[in-house]
Amino acid sequence: MAEHNDLGRSGENAAIEYLRKKEYLIRHINWHYGHLELDIVAQTKDELVVVEVKTRSQKNWEMPEESVNYTKIKRIVAATDHYIKHFDVDLSVRFDIISVVGVYPNFVIEHIEDAFYPPVNTYSRR
Repeated sequence: MAEHNDLGRSGENAAIEYLRKKEYLIRHINWHYGHLELDIVAQTKDELVVVEVKTRSQKNWEMPEESVNYTKIKRIVAATDHYIKHFDVDLSVRFDIISVVGVYPNFVIEHIEDAFYPPVNTYSRR
């Protein structure tokens, strides 16, 4: 497996461990709907929390969260819409980003709650 895939998986595992320590219930990891994917779907007492995990080995270029652009946000929101319908979720939804920088086991984790809000008209109706 490519080194960047190993880093991404390690970062995702660190994010899951971080959320569990914060007493989030992890509902799904890498949930797919067609070509759409949600990295982590978690839940607090009263919210569904969709978490995009971005991992980098170092801070030389952009911060990981800076790579979550408008197109990526549209895809996350569309996947979340399908998730909510599929599982008949009746909770408010929050979109977070967890930034993981470094090399295991010395990751620096930053949790950005309410990292973005769904834009209006994010996908076409079919």
